[in-house]
Amino acid sequence: MPAISFSHVSFSYTSAPLLEGINLTVSDDERVCVVGPNGSGKSTLLHVMAGVLVPDAGRVDYHGGETTQDIAALDEAARSRLRLKEFGFIFQFGQLLPDLSALDNVTIPLLLAGTPRRRALAQARETLGELGLSEHLDKRPTQLSGGQAQRAAVARALVTNPRLLFADEPTGSLDSLAAERTMEVLLNSVRSRGAALVIITHDARVAAYADREVTVRDGRISPGATHTAAGPSRPGNAEPGSPGSERSRS
Repeated sequence: MPAISFSHVSFSYTSAPLLEGINLTVSDDERVCVVGPNGSGKSTLLHVMAGVLVPDAGRVDYHGGETTQDIAALDEAARSRLRLKEFGFIFQFGQLLPDLSALDNVTIPLLLAGTPRRRALAQARETLGELGLSEHLDKRPTQLSGGQAQRAAVARALVTNPRLLFADEPTGSLDSLAAERTMEVLLNSVRSRGAALVIITHDARVAAYADREVTVRDGRISPGATHTAAGPSRPGNAEPGSPGSERSRS
């Protein structure tokens, strides 16, 4: 079942076209990676998909349960509610609030959604524990390693159990080992929730974790550039329990 779909979506900024006639569908429980050169329209595509930007033309349909909503037709308040309750976001540098502990950072989306504080704290602890951060709950972002801080950011994105997760260069600020660890826990957590994941990246190693890779050039999806990703480990070489051995191919 589709989670979100684009139909002939176009977007311009100061008369310069950034997206032109985009058609794309992301299904439930699918990991899609969007790649392309700088300025190709990747981040704009993500922002339109998430309802941060409103397209000039076309439909952006979010298929939630038994209803379908054209995100482009919603007002700002409705789009904000959708982002809060249905979507999760991971940014390159985490964007954790520096004066709050990891636990308090992860609790914020739940409190904004109206969850009672005691329940929000319990849910945040559980999510941080799932990502291997049980011993770092009270640490501020500056007291965490880069990988730990980014996993706390992943926990914040996952804590509301979103149906659709957006990740913009989620490992761009990490070294290779921290990036691998972050991608493993992100993929495992998304898979266990049955959520869809859209990743923007320049890193071929990150793109290899996706079920499908989409290439954007000059605001368009390149013909023939949508394909099933090969995986970080080739099927013949995958170790048991590795991302390459666990992921199903479409």
